Amino acid sequence: MSSTMMAADPSERFAKVHVPLWAWGALLVLLVLLLAVDLVRHRDAKSPTPRDALIESAAWVACALTFAGVVWVTLGSQAFGEYLSGYLIEKSLSVDNVFVWALLFTTMAIPLKYQHRVLFWGIFGALAMRGVFIIAGAELIASFWWVLPIFGLFLVYTGVKVFRHRLDAAAEAKTPGLGVLQRILPVTDTIEDQRFFSRLNGRRAATPLFAALVVIEISDVIFAVDSVPAILAVSRDPFVVFSSNAFAILGLRAMYFLLATAREKLHYLSHGLGAILVFVGLKMTVSHWFHIDTYLSLLVIMVLLGLAIAASVRKNRQP
Repeated sequence: MSSTMMAADPSERFAKVHVPLWAWGALLVLLVLLLAVDLVRHRDAKSPTPRDALIESAAWVACALTFAGVVWVTLGSQAFGEYLSGYLIEKSLSVDNVFVWALLFTTMAIPLKYQHRVLFWGIFGALAMRGVFIIAGAELIASFWWVLPIFGLFLVYTGVKVFRHRLDAAAEAKTPGLGVLQRILPVTDTIEDQRFFSRLNGRRAATPLFAALVVIEISDVIFAVDSVPAILAVSRDPFVVFSSNAFAILGLRAMYFLLATAREKLHYLSHGLGAILVFVGLKMTVSHWFHIDTYLSLLVIMVLLGLAIAASVRKNRQP
């Protein structure tokens, strides 16, 4: 990346960077390569161990932080702070997504060894949908400043719901998702290895794995409605927002296998996530009149998340 990508005006509230088309292409190629490596590594259906999930989670975090270093060198410290804030927000809010996936897979009786395949292909759809949401949201905010308070108050409302342990997204996604699919294709009752499609009475039919994939994609749309405005509260540059979002999403599968069974141990995590959404919602609501420093926002998010985890650990230690 060249020096033309540096922020032009340091006094701007958010990073203003010029990202050439080739840099977007390089980012997309990098994401595809990382997904290809992950696909090759998991080409055989098997249940991942907690140790494997921990190693992979650490590897994905390392990739995200390495790219953060690239952002600092090429785009400057302001963009770096916004990237980290966006990554941490998406990563934090994704924990709720992980618990919903666990509930969906359980209710749809998808064996653990096939869940990685469903989540892998779900990532492609998630990245595409997030890209559309981010571009549309950024353009909307740039054209109409008054949508900022609307987005902000929506995030505050969502944060209150999450604070009160909202995990109804699984039910919201499952019923309409399966209904739409069954109107288009018949769905078989049996899982046939890792295949998404089969034959039923001579007709092409979806297997339960494809049905699960459709429901996962719909659940991601539900969560994107929350997470994309939250990230736009800390950055307005599409490249910074999309890259931070993408690297957080890439590590979701490993985080799922690491945390899916830990919901009861993270008792106060939803309270922390709700508080984060309320904070970024208030930040977005007042952003047209008052700007909260990027690094101060990052510190607040880290403190809220840390307090939630610490409180959960303390509760688990109590008899």
